Amino acid sequence: MAFAVTEQRTHDYVRHGTTNLFAALNVLTGEVLGECKPNRNGASFLAFLKKAVEPHTGKEIHVVLDNLSTHTTPDVKA
Repeated sequence: MAFAVTEQRTHDYVRHGTTNLFAALNVLTGEVLGECKPNRNGASFLAFLKKAVEPHTGKEIHVVLDNLSTHTTPDVKA
């Protein structure tokens, strides 16, 4: 690879060994909850979000998300 030239990938390039990490941070305690999933879809993210929020039932929770398409599915928005 030459200087200032990006690596080229062929049309049949496959990413082996990749995973999707969902993580939540409790800023009060510093506790991090994380899960690795083989796919990234609204159902997987919503299941993780429910698991992260469950221990804090009845408390005020602030959720900060980026603009990933998984975060904008109708089920997650609801």
